[in-house]
Amino acid sequence: MRCENKCGKYRQPEREDDSKRGARGFDGGKLVKGRKRHLMVDTLGLVLKAFVSEANYGDREVASWLLPLLSAKFPRLKKLWADGSYTGDWIEELGEDFPIDLDIVKRDDGQRGFKVIPWRWVIERTFAWLYQYRRLSKDYEYLLTTADTMIYAAMIRLMLRRLATT
Repeated sequence: MRCENKCGKYRQPEREDDSKRGARGFDGGKLVKGRKRHLMVDTLGLVLKAFVSEANYGDREVASWLLPLLSAKFPRLKKLWADGSYTGDWIEELGEDFPIDLDIVKRDDGQRGFKVIPWRWVIERTFAWLYQYRRLSKDYEYLLTTADTMIYAAMIRLMLRRLATT
């Protein structure tokens, strides 16, 4: 639907300009502009740590920020599975005294088409749960911290609904 103003020129209707505000970036690998959501979940798919960043920060860089925080917040955490995009030299920078065993889950060499990768589906399922919430289906938030908080709020609601049924 378009509106015509007094001059006869067309303009977009109010509030439909898709203007996104706040910190944005561009991911050259995925050719996506906007923000990235980084999640660390347990084996049930419940969020341990959420972090929203501009899209121009790589997965490895964000992981190098978050992993040292995890060992302090979750001292019983012993093993962590990560996607193949988290490989690199930053793992050696964690040091030998890092208490969490980090396993990189990769595709088989020469794999064609879709194949379920062990432990990868857990995080994908969590993203699917979160995207059912309207505020997370698109990037509505101005501040990165608010976007971060909306992830926690959606997960709290999900956990409360599960507790109410038992």
